[in-house]
Amino acid sequence: MIFNTRRKRHQPLTALEQFLMEYVWENPGCTAETCREGLAAKRALKDSTIRTILRKLEEKGYATHKVDGRTFVYRALDTKRNVAARAVKQLVDRFCEGSVEELLVGLVDNQLLEPKQLQRLAAKIASRKEKKI
Repeated sequence: MIFNTRRKRHQPLTALEQFLMEYVWENPGCTAETCREGLAAKRALKDSTIRTILRKLEEKGYATHKVDGRTFVYRALDTKRNVAARAVKQLVDRFCEGSVEELLVGLVDNQLLEPKQLQRLAAKIASRKEKKI
């Protein structure tokens, strides 16, 4: 069994796609049926809807599948952290003219991030840079 690993350009996830992708991240090796069952308590979705969303996730480059008999077995192509980082980059490019600093200042100005959190973040970044040297 070989996974289909063709990389696509990542388009943003819709809310429903992200809802399903969260399940795929938490349950690598899931099937459409296990997704439907696993998500049923939070939101009932038809089997055809699950399959359509999984296909779209593959088209967008977020997931892939292998075939086990007649069953498609899905897994994420990238980690949740990497997908989040790409989403933030899109926001930075779109709204902050590519400036991460502008984004962070906006987060502090709007009280979404406290200056002390920013200082801890700077310390973490500095320690990672030291480890790489």
